[in-house]
Amino acid sequence: MAKGSIIAFMNTKELWQNCLAEMEMNMSKANFTTWFKNTSITKEDAGTLYIGVPNEFVKDWLYNKFHKLILKTLISYDEGVRAIEYTITKHEHTNKNEVKESSTPVVSINKELPLNDLYVNRDDNLNPKYNFNSFIVGPFNELAYAVAQAIITNPGHNYNPFFIYGGTGLGKTHMIQAIGNTIKIKHPGKKIYYVSLERFAIDYINSIQNKNPNSFKEKYRKYDVIIMDDIQFISGKDKTQEELFHLFNTLYESNKQIIFSSDKHPNFIQGLEERLSSRFASGMIVQIIEPDYESRIAIIKAKIEATNLVMSEDVISYLAEALEGNIRELEGSLNTIICQSQLKNKSLTLAEVKLLIKNNIKPKKTVAVKDIVKIIADQYGITEEIIYEKTRRKEIVRARQVAMYILREDFNISYPLIGQKMGGRDHTTVIHSHLKIKDDLKTDPSLLQEIEKVRTMFK
Repeated sequence: MAKGSIIAFMNTKELWQNCLAEMEMNMSKANFTTWFKNTSITKEDAGTLYIGVPNEFVKDWLYNKFHKLILKTLISYDEGVRAIEYTITKHEHTNKNEVKESSTPVVSINKELPLNDLYVNRDDNLNPKYNFNSFIVGPFNELAYAVAQAIITNPGHNYNPFFIYGGTGLGKTHMIQAIGNTIKIKHPGKKIYYVSLERFAIDYINSIQNKNPNSFKEKYRKYDVIIMDDIQFISGKDKTQEELFHLFNTLYESNKQIIFSSDKHPNFIQGLEERLSSRFASGMIVQIIEPDYESRIAIIKAKIEATNLVMSEDVISYLAEALEGNIRELEGSLNTIICQSQLKNKSLTLAEVKLLIKNNIKPKKTVAVKDIVKIIADQYGITEEIIYEKTRRKEIVRARQVAMYILREDFNISYPLIGQKMGGRDHTTVIHSHLKIKDDLKTDPSLLQEIEKVRTMFK
């Protein structure tokens, strides 16, 4: 229910603080801090509220991602609000620990480098630094995040087992350990254990060598939540697979939560027994992909916020554009910049940053469209030439759409160029094909397998 027209009874600062407090409950702390810090209501004019933001990027982001939420929240406090506008406003820092922007950048950062690992609990192997307060949610991981929150609410019942897969350094370990750490807080009576597949295999081998296999079984079956990292290394370990199979059955039948991570889909783990693969598939399998540009911006902002580093918008934009790899590589480059900033006791210029991380930037992937088309044609058992033709045969359309999807998704080729290379088609056709495959992947596991198989052939 609307609180009535309260602008008359409180100033715009109080109004905005109330709205911020309410909106913070609808997103992660990291996202809230990244996008809503240094915002304010600058004026009110005939029912229109003007929201001051620090730069053009934040302005666009709030409008595209949070406009409806902001407007709804403001209206809940004042029925007289009709519209909101975003204006770029320079905000002065009032916290004496923060540095005011000037023509000569100065940095205020902690004396100790933010590289120290926090204490790992020996009882559960969880590292407390992995939590959702520092976790950035974006299009690249939002489904996995949503599943994680559902599991935390009711472990062992929602999405059990949970299988996360994706490339190295995309935040899989962070997410699965954050699940464990959050369950510890919300369900203090539950016993949780995080283990790598390698450690699990070593424990099993040691129990055999010590002629005490029951101790191994008792150790792992006493937990309410088992979190197993890097499950792909089970390939070729037949005895370990057998033991995991029995452990899985015992835990699952007792409604105990099982969480796995891997660098690949279980269907593509070589040597994985069918009985294990089918059990992984019985729950929820979610892929985490490389973060998009906007998500990389958010990650960078959250990182520098935690270290009190002052970084110009042009440097942030450059890093997000240049560092397209995984999150671990992005954070590694940021740590390098932080260290150098400490040594010089100032923020680095764009030129200094470019020089400092030049060896961290991978060359852009290049590809000949015809080579990708040939691979896909071979995959679908059709001729390369027919993909370029105007035919609407179902199997040809499928192969063509997959080709367009991969060219856009994996190699970031522009829609017009893809259309030109794919038989002179309009860019809107390419957009439609890309979105069609993207939507179908959500409900069609066979399509996912087809695309993953194609990808293995050009990696």
